[in-house]
Amino acid sequence: MSQETDRTAVANAGESKRGTFRLAAYAVCIEDGRVLLALAASNCWTLPGGRVEHAEDPFDAVIRELAEETGCDAVVERLLGVDSRVIPAAEAHAGVEHQNLGIFYQVRVTGGQLRPEPNGDTIESVWTPIPEVIRLRRSSLVDVGLALAQTLPATGHVPPVPVVGLIQH
Repeated sequence: MSQETDRTAVANAGESKRGTFRLAAYAVCIEDGRVLLALAASNCWTLPGGRVEHAEDPFDAVIRELAEETGCDAVVERLLGVDSRVIPAAEAHAGVEHQNLGIFYQVRVTGGQLRPEPNGDTIESVWTPIPEVIRLRRSSLVDVGLALAQTLPATGHVPPVPVVGLIQH
């Protein structure tokens, strides 16, 4: 596809192939036993990050997204890993199968001040003690990011996170 969008993909034969695809970059910011989380308008906690724009390097996208959503400046310290998840149509928000390819970076905040995202979906960002994360209604991306940061798997891959209880897609 020539554009990075969340639209229905079209197969080479001109036949519609139902599904959407998203390339995203996420910041895993851990400091003093706390992780930086963003509260989306959907009332679900997630990692700062989001869509990589067309022709944008994911390395740059994660810093841009973090600044937009939290008001913080940061530097990337290392690549943690890549997560590819397919959300079945029955569970996807748009009602069609969705694949999210997430690139996770360990990021260190260097400045700025936490604030809501102006004209955006992030209504609050907070430093949360890691043991308290389990009690939050959160995106499965939070669990993937923490698992990558805590285990640093050589392959950059962790097993899929089950989406149950307080964990959402």
